Amino acid sequence: MSQVAPPRLPPAALDDDDGLHRLRLRLWQWWVALVTVLITTWLISLGPIPGIIAVLTAKHILVAVLVMGMGVDARDGRD
Repeated sequence: MSQVAPPRLPPAALDDDDGLHRLRLRLWQWWVALVTVLITTWLISLGPIPGIIAVLTAKHILVAVLVMGMGVDARDGRD
């Protein structure tokens, strides 16, 4: 009976140390999310129409930050 070797590990699993870049990205994401929530809360206090517009806009901003954090737009370095 023949044996099949396990697949090789991807290069990212071997060396994923990108220094402070990842920390800066995460801090920037927290900052943008916090500012978005605070501005949305302030606009909600102004009335229903600005509140609805603020919530709809905040939803799009927070989803964009989430997608960016998951690395959907990241370049993989292969050209």
